[in-house]
Amino acid sequence: MKQLIINADDFGLHEEINKGIIDGHRNGCITSTTLIAGGAAFTHAVELAKQCPDLSVGVHLTLVGTKPVARGDVHSLICGRKFFPGYYKFVQAYLLGRIDKKHIAYELGCQMQKIAGSGIKISHIDSHQHLHILPGLADVIVALAADFKVDKIRIPQEPLFSFKVGSNRPDRIAARSLLTLCAFSARRNFGRRGLRSPEHFFGILAGGTMGLKELHAIISDLPEGTAEIMVHPGANNTLLRRAYPWDYHWEEELRALKDGDILKLVSNNDIKLINYRQF
Repeated sequence: MKQLIINADDFGLHEEINKGIIDGHRNGCITSTTLIAGGAAFTHAVELAKQCPDLSVGVHLTLVGTKPVARGDVHSLICGRKFFPGYYKFVQAYLLGRIDKKHIAYELGCQMQKIAGSGIKISHIDSHQHLHILPGLADVIVALAADFKVDKIRIPQEPLFSFKVGSNRPDRIAARSLLTLCAFSARRNFGRRGLRSPEHFFGILAGGTMGLKELHAIISDLPEGTAEIMVHPGANNTLLRRAYPWDYHWEEELRALKDGDILKLVSNNDIKLINYRQF
């Protein structure tokens, strides 16, 4: 049996992202999403999610790029008045021992609590820039999952030698390789401690560029078992590119996720679309 979860990241970050995710769920093949507690459009996202009972909503744990949710002391996570701007500086500080894990646990606990307190039933956990699989963070993540009765987690373990889909830039391939190796260890660690994950994952090399060609290639060759495809749809490239210098193709991803040929391809290949709650 082939089952497929299509998860849209960054829910709550910006209203145009929220609109794209909801459109892709209602009129396309998005089955799940993950919510950023510290996102500027958090309240807007929660309101939309409550109108979509079939959309599974998880937590997009965030330690870079936004402001902290915690009101207490998390100074080791802060660069200026916000989190570190990107994963590179955060990981560097983490590996050098400059990040206090107690601060990580406190901040991520506050994020989980904010989302649970909004009335969202948390279906799963993943993270911005996949930082939840950093070596040494398993105890923190497992404890959070237990506290909030969550038993499903993303493992971003894209096939190490797959280059059919996405960018072949050396820096992105190197980053994917390191991430996949970390994910291999994380899968064993989390699995031993009761957290379940889809067997397959796609979306790192094609992060921000998961268009029609990329979706078609992945779905056409989807392996047996349960797979997750990570996507980043949005409703307005112009506004989003002003806010985020990522060169993502938000609108193009949304069009691909709503494309009738993709939905036919899923059906013709006997693939069952499911959300994280159903996994």
